[in-house]
Amino acid sequence: MSKSPHSYRVTTVWDGSAAGPAKSYKDYSRDHVIKMQGKPDLLGSSDPGFRGDASRHNPEDLLVASLSACHMLWYLHLCTVNGISVFSYTDQATGLMAETADGGGHFTSVTLAPKVHISPAAKANLAKALHQQAHAKCFIANSVNFPVTHQPEITTED
Repeated sequence: MSKSPHSYRVTTVWDGSAAGPAKSYKDYSRDHVIKMQGKPDLLGSSDPGFRGDASRHNPEDLLVASLSACHMLWYLHLCTVNGISVFSYTDQATGLMAETADGGGHFTSVTLAPKVHISPAAKANLAKALHQQAHAKCFIANSVNFPVTHQPEITTED
């Protein structure tokens, strides 16, 4: 039986117009605000390599962050239902993007590198294996057309 679809609403507002209208590639601001009802605004821009503000979030960072967070949330769920206590989880995720000759581009891969501290030690192998299950269930990973790989590191409390 199919479940009802989930809906997500995001409003993106270009706030760079204070610096003037977008008339030429080099002269307009890439600054924007991403709004989701009931949540703090995200200040956005383009990647600094594309004339953006390095102090603001860019779409490429947010895509990698979405993959990392989705994987982590599934992983935590799978650990709890398998009797594994997670004391800490830190992921140093890396995304690679290639530009094309026509000025476009695409991601070629994302590598997740979670460092997870768990208990009991006897379940360390299972804890490592659960990363594959988390990947298979991750909504975001199932929505992209490039490989998402994992290099997990498991340490134990006992």
